[in-house]
Amino acid sequence: MALTTEQFARRLRREIIKMLAAAGSGHPGGSLSAADILAVLYNEAMRIDPERPDWPERDRFVLSKGHAAPALYAALALRGYFPPEELAELRKLGSRLQGHPDMNKLPGIDFSTGSLGHGLSAACGMAMAAKLDGADYRVYAMVGDGEQQEGMIWEAAMFAAHYRLRLIAFLDHNHLQIDGRVCDVLSPEPLTDKWRAFGWQVLEIDGHDLDAIRQSLRQAWRADCPVMIVAETVKGKGVSFMEDQAGWHGVAPNAEQAAQALAELEG
Repeated sequence: MALTTEQFARRLRREIIKMLAAAGSGHPGGSLSAADILAVLYNEAMRIDPERPDWPERDRFVLSKGHAAPALYAALALRGYFPPEELAELRKLGSRLQGHPDMNKLPGIDFSTGSLGHGLSAACGMAMAAKLDGADYRVYAMVGDGEQQEGMIWEAAMFAAHYRLRLIAFLDHNHLQIDGRVCDVLSPEPLTDKWRAFGWQVLEIDGHDLDAIRQSLRQAWRADCPVMIVAETVKGKGVSFMEDQAGWHGVAPNAEQAAQALAELEG
């Protein structure tokens, strides 16, 4: 039986915790903050076919904040791109589930990411290809707020606006990065003003409100320019001791912590 999107998001979070605990390494905080957005995209919004991962007419998704790969892997597994049991192989020697997404190893990955800032440029290239080919597939991307410190993000922003690309990006605005609060490390604020100044339509939403995510997509689909959806999120969302804690950016839970997290997510 198909999962509702709320169930899908909950499963994503559970799978994230389980695979990171099994791997003993990885990035829980930003994976958990992105789960609701990915649930709406992969369970409802995107035109995809797991039986044909290279289908030319499919929608594309680029996870520019590639360290949140566990969330993307869980979404792909739940949609049937590969068996969910394979999630336990995250970061293991010889596994297709690398620490960052690898398009050459795993079906459903549209671009290999990891070096922050590059994914949005790749998404621009895909959107430009659609425009030149007269294709109607949509291109989505997800960027992080710490990633806004990368100059390449703003080059891509100029390019997308200049060519009025059909590109929809989500900013996972959880306010934390590996070294602490984004505003303390190198503040990119005011982000909404910057994106508007660069020629994008900007929507601001609660990134954990499924209806708000759905509504933002309906607005974005009608736009005639690139759209940045600034999603206010909580790093580590759903696990009490991880929420809004920079220390959980790149540290996997141990067995006891994983058991507590899974109990909270089950509830």
